[in-house]
Amino acid sequence: MDENFSIGVDFGGTNLRIGSYGGDAELLDTIVVPTRLGDGREAVIRDMCEAIQALSKKDYGNRRLAGVGVGSPGPLELPQGILRNPPNLPGWDGFDLRKAIESGIGREITLECDANAAALAEQKWGTGKTYGVESLCMLTLGTGVGNGLILDGKIWHGSTGMGGEGGHIIVQDEGGAACGCGGTGCLEQYASATAILRMAGEIMGTDAPGSSHEVALMAGAGDPRGLQVFEKVGHALAIALTALINTLNLPLYTIGGGACEAWDLFSPVMFRELHARSYVYRLTAPDVLQPVNLEPHKTYILRAELGANAGLLGACLLPLQEKKDLPAEELLLS
Repeated sequence: MDENFSIGVDFGGTNLRIGSYGGDAELLDTIVVPTRLGDGREAVIRDMCEAIQALSKKDYGNRRLAGVGVGSPGPLELPQGILRNPPNLPGWDGFDLRKAIESGIGREITLECDANAAALAEQKWGTGKTYGVESLCMLTLGTGVGNGLILDGKIWHGSTGMGGEGGHIIVQDEGGAACGCGGTGCLEQYASATAILRMAGEIMGTDAPGSSHEVALMAGAGDPRGLQVFEKVGHALAIALTALINTLNLPLYTIGGGACEAWDLFSPVMFRELHARSYVYRLTAPDVLQPVNLEPHKTYILRAELGANAGLLGACLLPLQEKKDLPAEELLLS
């Protein structure tokens, strides 16, 4: 039987990443273009659709296009595909994303929250595959903080598609930073790359660097102000993970996204605070935090394995996962 290929879109606030996928955890081709939010929604959709069309015309031998998947920032009302006050896409509230993309490429798409797409990829080809886990919760620390839930190998959407908005768990009740969601004190304001920059500015003033990566480098070199920023990150993650662990009681929680390059800077505080706060974690904490094999009936928090490709790979998997409920190794067989 001939293999299919799929096309995925990772719709980010900074870049659009569009890729074609032919199996395993590898991409056939990738197109990356800036997300032109300043030029309006039509420009962004046009760029996205042109890249999808370009990849659909590529010669992949006997492979046939099985479908197109799109991972978008949320909240995203599903199955309709309408954006509802997305904090990192100002001016997109009420936008019918599904209709706009399908009109632009002339075919149906599989649309999903970007964090759910990343979590799906992580379960199929990352930590889930490494440790044989069918259920996990993933936090992605990027421009914002995304949250995806995979239960028994399938995305958990909730009743309206908005399940998994852990980035808006309140981690600072009094005097919390204002969030684009309309609330204050959300995890997104204390653990995202954007938040790291803001907190660095508050602590360092004019000495603050221009990127979260540079803040991490300062902290890694022992700068006490940089270390203070990542103590705040670890503290905030512990509060959010306490809520998630006490509620879900899953075997695995993974943390991904660009800000995870600072894992060694924030995770000691995160684990210490989590042990103090979550009674479920205290009862189920493993002896070895990063083991070769997971012990049963323990709660593990691990760094995600797929890195920057998780969202795009997950988007590519979406139409295949929707088409048939098969293991990842069989998804591309027609």
